[in-house]
Amino acid sequence: MRKQLFLFLITMLLMSFPSIAQQALWGGPNIVSPEINKDHTVTFRIQAPDAKDVKISGDWMPRQGWIPGSADMTKDTAGIWTYTTDVLSPELYSYNIIIDGVKTTDPNNVYLIRDVASVFNIFLIDGGQADLYKINDVPHGTVARRWYNSPGNNTTRRMTIYTPPGYENSKEKFPVLYLLHGMGGDEEAWIALGRTAQIMDNLIAQGKAKPMIVVMPNGNVAQQAAPGESPKGFYKPTMQLPHTMDGQYEATFKDIINFVEKNYRVKADKAGRAIAGLSMGGFHSLHISRYYPNTFDYVGLFSPAIMPDPKVKSEVYDNFDATLKKQMENGYKLYWIGIGKEDFLYKYVKEYREKLDAMGMPYVYRESDGGHIWKNWRIYLSEFTPKLFN
Repeated sequence: MRKQLFLFLITMLLMSFPSIAQQALWGGPNIVSPEINKDHTVTFRIQAPDAKDVKISGDWMPRQGWIPGSADMTKDTAGIWTYTTDVLSPELYSYNIIIDGVKTTDPNNVYLIRDVASVFNIFLIDGGQADLYKINDVPHGTVARRWYNSPGNNTTRRMTIYTPPGYENSKEKFPVLYLLHGMGGDEEAWIALGRTAQIMDNLIAQGKAKPMIVVMPNGNVAQQAAPGESPKGFYKPTMQLPHTMDGQYEATFKDIINFVEKNYRVKADKAGRAIAGLSMGGFHSLHISRYYPNTFDYVGLFSPAIMPDPKVKSEVYDNFDATLKKQMENGYKLYWIGIGKEDFLYKYVKEYREKLDAMGMPYVYRESDGGHIWKNWRIYLSEFTPKLFN
């Protein structure tokens, strides 16, 4: 009864004061931002009547080193700042607003995403490749956060696991892709920034990828889980943590495989396992697949770091050439490498390919435009997974 009375009073209030209908009840003007126009330009708006300078910075703009470029927004007489882009191609984009030099988010856009310690707004322009990143009307898999015991690290840790549509009602065993994040990332990175669940749902629905389980572990052995998701509580995320790329993660990776193969219906053999990752995760994939040379039939290196820091001493990185040769001799079905032409790791990947060529080690190479960016890694995932488990 109270709820009905409350709704009646709100309705009467809006009818009595039509101007209120133009505003969010508790949030000021009801401004639309971003507005994706029919021609695929995008208009952004923010109310900041007292600001002196407002800019927008988006990942579609030419970069200035690691930082995306920015553009001035224009203020109208009502104190609303506006900016409209050129035509944008279909893609998932991120951006920030900069008000008098302070980077912030768009208060009119509730869709936010975290990358390491930065938070961005996001929007999606439909069509082409970007349709894989949408939630379409297809059967959906399940995303779970699972805690597992890691004896090698003497702690419990968290991973994200995608199971394909129908897994819960099936008795079938499924192959597994172990999908690893980059430096500063965690078990949330691929599912959020990489749109893994959407990509897998759509590829499986289209018959382009086999139904598979995708395991996305936390690659930082100093973390139990993503920032804010462990007993450590809320703290500012950082890029480089203790034990980063020092061999500890690779040496204890079997803890992850053992948990998955004990708790999920999987094809627990080499033909049913793939491993891939971006940047640091590509480094991990390279060395894990070499350190356990008869474990994975499919390996994907997305913009990978290659060799460890010379100061790092670990048996994982010993006998590099010999163990790589052993991996080749044992055989595999796919060794896939992707890199952007402007990626700062391009030179090292080129040198690594020259090593593989000299050894006669077969691989598939994918060179794309752009640099060390999620746009490329989403594309690589969507091209790599259809090649698995066939």
